[in-house]
Amino acid sequence: MAKSPVDRWGSEPPRPRKSTKAAETTAALEAADIPNDEPLSDAAAGFAKEQLKSFIERVERLEEEKKTIADDIKDVFAEAKGTGFDTKALRAIIRRRKADPGQLAEHEAIVDLYAQALGMIPFERTPLGQTMEG
Repeated sequence: MAKSPVDRWGSEPPRPRKSTKAAETTAALEAADIPNDEPLSDAAAGFAKEQLKSFIERVERLEEEKKTIADDIKDVFAEAKGTGFDTKALRAIIRRRKADPGQLAEHEAIVDLYAQALGMIPFERTPLGQTMEG
């Protein structure tokens, strides 16, 4: 039989844990020796308000830059397509160039193994088959 919450936790359920960031903020406030029961001064409240506004504006500016860059990338792919390049192949090359060489080699070996198992390529054309021939 399942235990009731009171049996599991005692008289009170456990309190939700604070996130790490919340714990850091609480620790910083306690270290600053600011009493929690006193309201913030107008200067402190104004500073916090300006700091919050600054963070929001920076994020908004970066989001706009991100959108501009995404539009520029879209334009480059459209230009490449207009000159006859396959954009799917270009995207695949970009993904490969970003990938870790070891992980890429492992991935390609697995793809070759699967393709060979399905009869799509002969074993001799796989890296393992080429190694065994040599």
